[in-house]
Amino acid sequence: MKAVIGVPSDQLVENQPKIPGNYPVYAPHDIKEAVFAAGGLPLILPFPDKREVAAETAKELSTLLDGLLLAGGPDVDPLFFDEEPLPALGMTLAAKDWFEGALIKEMLAAHKPILGICRGIQILNATLGGTLYQDLKTQYSGYAVQHRQAALGHLPTHHVSVVPQSYLGKLLGTKLVVNSRHHQAIRTLAPGLSATAFATDGVIEALESKGQEVLAVQWHPENLWQNDPVEFRLFTDFVKRAQKD
Repeated sequence: MKAVIGVPSDQLVENQPKIPGNYPVYAPHDIKEAVFAAGGLPLILPFPDKREVAAETAKELSTLLDGLLLAGGPDVDPLFFDEEPLPALGMTLAAKDWFEGALIKEMLAAHKPILGICRGIQILNATLGGTLYQDLKTQYSGYAVQHRQAALGHLPTHHVSVVPQSYLGKLLGTKLVVNSRHHQAIRTLAPGLSATAFATDGVIEALESKGQEVLAVQWHPENLWQNDPVEFRLFTDFVKRAQKD
């Protein structure tokens, strides 16, 4: 039986006259297609508004899902990791943070794999006890790479070095060129996680857990896999790890 991969939705908050209703939910097309291509069954998960409902829903979903894929999206609310918001903070959705945080805890308790992408690496780290740069450019003194690229999103724009002995290094190799669309990033690493890839300015670009239940990257492989078989391994490996016996 194919692995069921949960993909938490995003929410459209801008006025869209062609889309009926307020605040429609959606999921990235390229991520949905990547899961299908890798042999999984993507299940899009809208998030509830109430925190207590989020916890209940996450617990129920953890029995249904074989894996959790955390995609990009809005900034993680700094209140989620006990900080006040800085002026450069972008739009946040606290309900999405609490829902994804609850899902992360339930899936890890059930020993089911998680793949994080962009915001996904950030919400993982914050949920498990780490902190984030709310705005990398103004908070990180070593900032020297264009982490929010001006080039089209499907084009790789900066280099990443991967720790050779890491799970990611064995999966993708030690030298990558990736795309980059973020201004938040990992500041202090959560307990139990290891940083396994870095930009040339030292910004953490990937992390993983010792048991390989957690693997997350700061770039957007969903925009690269169609033309890059190395990036596609992130999805095929993830679906394989989530696959039922």
